[in-house]
Amino acid sequence: MCSILRYNGKIVLVYAADRVIMPIAIIPMAQVYNWTLHAQGWILSAFAFGYFTSQLLASCWASRLGAKNVLISSVLLWSIATFITPLLAHSLIALVIGRIILGFAEGLGLPTIFHLFAHSIPVEERSRAFGYLIASGSVGQTVASVVCPHMSWESSFYLFGSLGIIWVFLWGLFFPERAVGNIEETIPLHTQKTKTTPIRWTDFLCCKPLWAICTAHFAMNWCNYIIMQWLPTYLSHLGANAHSISLTAIPYIFNSLFSIVSGHAADNLLTLKGWSVLNVRRLMTCVGLIGPALFLAIFCVMDHLIFAIVLVSVSMGLSASNSAGHLSNHVDIAPNHSGTTFAISNTIATIPGVLCGPVTAHLVTAFEGRWSPVFLLATFVNISGAIVYFTNSAATQVI
Repeated sequence: MCSILRYNGKIVLVYAADRVIMPIAIIPMAQVYNWTLHAQGWILSAFAFGYFTSQLLASCWASRLGAKNVLISSVLLWSIATFITPLLAHSLIALVIGRIILGFAEGLGLPTIFHLFAHSIPVEERSRAFGYLIASGSVGQTVASVVCPHMSWESSFYLFGSLGIIWVFLWGLFFPERAVGNIEETIPLHTQKTKTTPIRWTDFLCCKPLWAICTAHFAMNWCNYIIMQWLPTYLSHLGANAHSISLTAIPYIFNSLFSIVSGHAADNLLTLKGWSVLNVRRLMTCVGLIGPALFLAIFCVMDHLIFAIVLVSVSMGLSASNSAGHLSNHVDIAPNHSGTTFAISNTIATIPGVLCGPVTAHLVTAFEGRWSPVFLLATFVNISGAIVYFTNSAATQVI
């Protein structure tokens, strides 16, 4: 498990860092280019348009081209897209296209990683493996949130874009024999694979447990996209200056720590307490959806900067429990097709990324600058997702 985590953890760290630069940089960029709140919403959501299109492609390309080849290519493409963002900023259309390309490249990553995890990590270790993976992403988001507010917005894109390009170059230089191989040929298989048959898409479309996962994933991402895309802007609304915007790192620190804790807690419930896999998945998903819903409901009426940070940090921390819940559930219900099921789920869960930008801008404008409708809507979506998942989920192979 350690080698797989080290390899994929570094990728996810860069992946997550590049995603949070724009939500921070858009505050000074909007002042420079006189963007309206609606224009900002479309810029932030453009990433999700690209991300939406590449999920299913990733699951197919990983098996045909080799997982490592897909991952390295995607890191290189999204790093270049990040690096050239300042060069595109003068044109709103060019910037949106660049953000779509960034989203497309990053969308190739996670389905491929889930495909690897399904066949390389035993069931009793999966919860903490996914926890460490999510924690790696939170570390990247934390670093970007701390560093970017203290740099010019152009330098932020150049720095993190360069880091990704350098990482690809060094990896190819020192490990050239691995750069063209298929990682599945060199990792032990801990899941007993059955003889696979051609994929019948009706099996996926008619699978109720898969739709339960998709619903929970959709609900989780609705909150996550709002926080990731709009938290810096909302904190500036509460009076945060350029330096205190670094406080947006705190929710990601909580998310990283809770990811590890919840993963170990879930595995301990399985191995030491004798809980069933299904009960563990349901518990962690409910904690990861209902907990953030309650804290966001309080967060929306809090006008004190520090208290608001504490509330949203706890919300993001509890959300990390989903890594040991529905996010780990793919390899339970579809061990031979978890890359595909995750691609389906992540495609549906990207819809909030497309909608949150313009919907948030519309709600804030329609309610004369008040943000409470935005967070109350997120609360409703999360609670609904938890109910659907709890009543329809499964933890045995159904696909």
